[in-house]
Order: sequence, then C-alpha cells, then structure tokens
Amino acid sequence: MKDIQLILFDVDGVMTDGNIYIDSQGESFKKFNVKDGLAIELLHSHGIKTGVVSGKASKALTQRCEKLGFNYIVTGCKNKLPRVEKICNELNIGLNQVAFVGDDVLDLPVMYVCGVSFAPKDAHELVLEHAQHITKAQGGCGVVREVADTLLLKRCGTLANVYNVLLDKIVADDVNNMEQ
Repeated sequence: MKDIQLILFDVDGVMTDGNIYIDSQGESFKKFNVKDGLAIELLHSHGIKTGVVSGKASKALTQRCEKLGFNYIVTGCKNKLPRVEKICNELNIGLNQVAFVGDDVLDLPVMYVCGVSFAPKDAHELVLEHAQHITKAQGGCGVVREVADTLLLKRCGTLANVYNVLLDKIVADDVNNMEQ
C-alpha cells in the first residue's frame, strides 16, 4: 500500500448505499456520507490523487465529485479498465500503483489488475471473493474514509500521524489566507 499514487472509487454501493431516490418530477437523488469528504482532502494532503469511475452518470454525482475535489471524474462508464489505464498513462504510473474500491461485478476487471483492491462489506459475493481488503462499513456509510485511514495508516504508522499532515496543511492555509 505504500506505493499507491492513485485511488479510484466506484460510486453507487461504495460512496452511496446504492439506493436512488426519485421525486415526482423524475429527478433522482443520492445520499453521500459527509465523512467521506474529509477523506478525499486527507488523501490529497498525502500526495495521493483521487478519482471516481462510475457506471452511472448524473448531475448530482458530478456536482458532489467536483465539490469534493476529485482529480478524475469518469461517469457513465461501464467498461472501467480502459479508462483507468488511460488515467495511469496520464499520470505515468502503473496499475500496481492504483488502489480501487468497488462493490459490483463491473468493478472486477480493475480489481484483478490494480495494486490494492477494497470492497464494502455488503458488496456482491464475487467482489468480496476477489477484494484484498473488505471494509467494516457498508456502502455509503463511510467506506471512503475507512479506506483512506487504512491506506494511510500503513504509510504513517498511527492515525495521529495520518491526520497531523492534514491539520498542518489546514493551519498553513489559514495563515496564508489571513496574510492576504
């Protein structure tokens, strides 16, 4: 896990609980876990690029991913491996430097070849069989945060060390903003 340069997430069933809520006008809504937002900032503070590769596409999904500051946002993509390979080429990294978090069979081609694979505990049975790490959290219930903590704990030794990097960055950013 120490060589991971990029972590990619499926969305439905990983960042959300997989449910889609549709209102009377046909607009769909998804519920995201706020704890996952800090995880993206945490990964960035440790120099790890982030992205989503989702089989579905929606305005809500794109807005949430943009707000969280993902480096890569790929939606409406069922054949995920070619897109992941393209991102790796852009970053000049190998698939072995990618962590992928998925929950369903469309995620398996990437999970087979990436450096580290994660799945929420309520993922599809085939995904659970092939994931190297299974989270304690179910999809939509803090999976991203748990994966970030797990990955960075291997690098930093303690959770305090993991979060001190982020806290130091926040303090430095505040000082810079006050000076401007």
